Parts: sequence; structure tokens; C-alpha cells
Amino acid sequence: FRARQSPYQSQNVVPFSGTIQGGLQDGLQITVNGTVLHACGTRFAVNFQTGFSDNDIAFHFNPRFEEGGYVVCNTKQKGRWGPEERKMNMPFQMGIPFEIRFLVQSSGFQVTVNGNFYTNYIHRVPFHRVDNISVTGTVGLTHISFQNTRAVPVQPAFSVMQFSQPARFAPKPKGRKPKPPSYWQATAAPITQTVIHTVQSTPGQMFPNPAIPPTAYPSPSYPIPFFTSIPGGLYPSKSITITGIVLPYAQRFHINLRSGNDIAFHLNPRFDENAVVRNTQTNNSWGPEERGLNRSMPFVRGQSFLVWIMCEGHCLKVSVDGQHLFDYYHRLTNLPAINNLEVGGDVQLTLVQP
Repeated sequence: FRARQSPYQSQNVVPFSGTIQGGLQDGLQITVNGTVLHACGTRFAVNFQTGFSDNDIAFHFNPRFEEGGYVVCNTKQKGRWGPEERKMNMPFQMGIPFEIRFLVQSSGFQVTVNGNFYTNYIHRVPFHRVDNISVTGTVGLTHISFQNTRAVPVQPAFSVMQFSQPARFAPKPKGRKPKPPSYWQATAAPITQTVIHTVQSTPGQMFPNPAIPPTAYPSPSYPIPFFTSIPGGLYPSKSITITGIVLPYAQRFHINLRSGNDIAFHLNPRFDENAVVRNTQTNNSWGPEERGLNRSMPFVRGQSFLVWIMCEGHCLKVSVDGQHLFDYYHRLTNLPAINNLEVGGDVQLTLVQP
């Protein structure tokens, strides 16, 4: 493997096409994060292909929200599709964020969706030919990251690499001469011994001296504690997405939705108690805690997470890594006044969409 490839990051720019530096290799894991959109279309696809043309696709991963939902896997060679492989269980939901991990192995692609094994797709063509990933269809793309799972860290400290690898997007036809493809600049990504994660930064911006082991995982975009406004406050159908990494020795972290000095919603994973505590604070006084879950603790030290908060008229619906976790009934009912987001504790943020 050459130096680790920087992630591609964007907001809902699909169709997307980007180069895989050095092509696919055994042990390379590519992670695609996004959200299935409520749109006219009923399909999206992730393609591992040769070049920017779609004539040769080694692996076509194609969820379809039709006939109860299923996923098609296939290979296209010289413009001709081979026999379809269909998986009849649908792991994706409209409007819900997802994480797909594609692990390249000598025998095939191992696919994991939201942390759960989904399928193995046996190679039909040599995977070394693949040097491009494309995403199409009714999906909002958050970021695509790359990790060498075979790499053995040389040092337990910290290393940083800069890339300027452009990604290319297909121009949208508008009835006149199409504009040249737009470019999406790759950004710097730090590598640590136990955690590899993506951050947002401005091109050319460097991280702290890599010879000095940091006390945390520094990010110029999301300092901890992190504060931001929620434009328009909460209202039914409003959603908030937060992704990050739980620090390896985490005790607790929290996500707060605030209304002035009050905390309308306090989400507080506690690793020292193996609990996810929810509460509301008004006039500096906490109300009764809620701790019940319909499944085990979804947050894991040293691992990434995706929290999705959907506001409804009577409650907040909270999902973690694409799976519903709990409902929290509003205790403060002036929803538009809940207009600030706060994140603190033993966590590194990688993306916040308030």
C-alpha cells in the first residue's frame, strides 16, 4: 500500500465519481456514508469500476426500494451485465443515514451495512483493475473514506499526510452545452494507531506537529466542546446528524439540544455505567433520567458512530448507526426555541449537520 488515501467529503453531490489511488488491493476497506433520500427514484448504486466510464464495473451494489425492497449485485464487462445476484432483505430505510463498508478480500467483496454483515460478492473479474468508485441514484452522500486493514502501525503516535486528489462529478444536463465537471477537493485525514477517522479542513491546512503525540484527535473544524446553532430551531420533520469517534478510553460524552440556558434534550452515553442516559434540565435542575433501551449499548470505545435525531410533534426519534434506539417525549414544547446544539466529553466529531 502507498500512503493512505484522503477521504472524499461533500453534501448530497450525486452522481459522484472519484479515483481510488493505486486501485483496489487486498485488505483495502472503503466506507461510504450517506442518507437515502425521499425522492422520485427508488434506487441507488455504489459501483467499483475501471475508469470514469461505466462500461466495466467489477462490483455493482444496487439497493432497490421496489417490491418490498431488495439489493442487486452484479458485474458489467464491456458494457454487458452478467447474471444478477439478489438479496431479498433490505437493510436501508428512506430518510435514514447509513454506513456501508466494502472490504476487498482475495476471494471477493465483504459488505457490511450499519455494522452488520450483509453479503459476500465473489470476484468475477480481477479486482486490481478497479481504480474508481461512483455513487448514483436517490442518495445524499456524506463522505467516502479509505482504510488499509492489513497495515501494521509503526508507531503509536500520529502521522498526517496531505493529498490534492480531485474527485469528478458528472455534469447535469440542462438543455445547453454542459459545463465541465466540478471538482471536490480531498481533505487531510489523520491516522492513529487505534482509530482512523475523517475530518474536514481547508486545503493546505496542516495539523499539529506529527512528532508530538496529541492528547486527543485534533480537528480544526470541530473543537470539543463544540457549539453551533440549529437554524430555525426544532420543528416536525427536522433532523440532525452527528458522526464521530468515541475516544479509546472514553468515560462519557454528551449531545445537548439547548433552549437558552435550558437543556431540552441531553443524550449522555456513559461507558463507566454501560448506559445511555437521557434527560432535560430546566432552571439548572435535572428532571428524571431515562435509561431504558430496546438493545445493547450501541456506542463502543474507539469506534465510529452515527447519531440521527428526528424531531416529531410529540417526541424526538433517535437512531444510532441506522437503527432506531429510543423515543424521547418533549418536555420543553416550544420547539423553535430549541435552537442550539452542544457536544462535549470523550469524543471526536467528524461531521455535524444541524
